[in-house]
Amino acid sequence: MIFESHAHYDDSAFDLDREEVLKQCKEEGIETIVNVSASLDSVKRTLALTEKYEFIYGAVGIHPDEVGELDEASFEWLRKQCSQPKVVAVGEIGLDYYWDKEKHELQKYWFRRQMALAGELGLPVIVHSREAAMDTLAEVKKAHTSELRGVIHCFSYSPELAEEYVDMGYYIGIGGVVTFKNARKLKEVVKMLPLERILLETDCPYLAPEPNRGKRNSSLNLPYTARAVAELKEIEVEEVIRVTEANARALYFAGKGESPL
Repeated sequence: MIFESHAHYDDSAFDLDREEVLKQCKEEGIETIVNVSASLDSVKRTLALTEKYEFIYGAVGIHPDEVGELDEASFEWLRKQCSQPKVVAVGEIGLDYYWDKEKHELQKYWFRRQMALAGELGLPVIVHSREAAMDTLAEVKKAHTSELRGVIHCFSYSPELAEEYVDMGYYIGIGGVVTFKNARKLKEVVKMLPLERILLETDCPYLAPEPNRGKRNSSLNLPYTARAVAELKEIEVEEVIRVTEANARALYFAGKGESPL
């Protein structure tokens, strides 16, 4: 069964047919979904989804583009939400220098605070990094302990950088971009990575894989990503699905007991 390690079903792109899409996901073998928040309002919507759907779990965190809404009061509220029973990670958090919506130092400050929060609570982190390769690596290294674990979501950097994260015990999130013809660097990363360090993700509604590139993405497209990974690693697609599911369960459910599904 396929484990969707990073989705945004609280996004308005699903407002007209969310229930139908999620029902179809369940019917077509998407056994578990982690819905990842990005803002304070997104946290609330994510938690609502975890309450409504038994196979959806939540990640609680503030995206670097939204850290301007954080202060000590809202951060304390965020901390409390992390104790909800179906919250399995702190995320997505990190650095984004592509949009430059928030000042870099402010992004770093709240990235550090949220990584520290994850460490305190024994939760993994979901790290977002765009156009911020070396600063993200530096912050992760500063926060690194033998207990802190996580995934570098939607990985877009070099094989050498992926190896640095793997050496610290992180997983690498692989999504639909791996199916793109021009994704040469990411294909090299997948070839190099141990399968035991890969998570399958969509980042839906964004980044739909071929042959649906440019359309709204959903977890229903995960088989295309799994097939691309299998081809690059010259193994059966069933093995990719089996191992990446085990990886995601090890990351998200360690210390919380096995998923009840």
